[in-house]
Amino acid sequence: MSRVVNFEISTNDPERTVQFYGKVFKWKMEKHDPFEYWLVNTGNDEMSINGAIKLNKFDIGVSNTILVDNYDEFANKIEKAGGKSLSGIIYIPKLGVTGTFQDTEGNKFAILEYGKKLRIHNKVVEGDINESIC
Repeated sequence: MSRVVNFEISTNDPERTVQFYGKVFKWKMEKHDPFEYWLVNTGNDEMSINGAIKLNKFDIGVSNTILVDNYDEFANKIEKAGGKSLSGIIYIPKLGVTGTFQDTEGNKFAILEYGKKLRIHNKVVEGDINESIC
């Protein structure tokens, strides 16, 4: 069974949002330079799901990331069930691949496969890639 492993809170004022969640829930946050992106630690127990707060002036809200064992298989399942891909596949160095989707009701979410290497024209892509490969 696939489970939620990460969340992102998009906001037009990340510093105010960081202060709010830190004050209310005592979450620990660390800015991830050079972007307007803060890593969020909600706790260290088995029930904790960590995430991020990020600057996004046009798409405010919360998005969950769901861990899958095969990105391609689940991307296909999502589209066959009426969802759609919003980003294409994105390679994150030293982590794996991810992509953003929309369900049948317009809710956005991401899927993540740890450790998968991205292949372009039968060549494995490694190192730092700063943009998505669609």
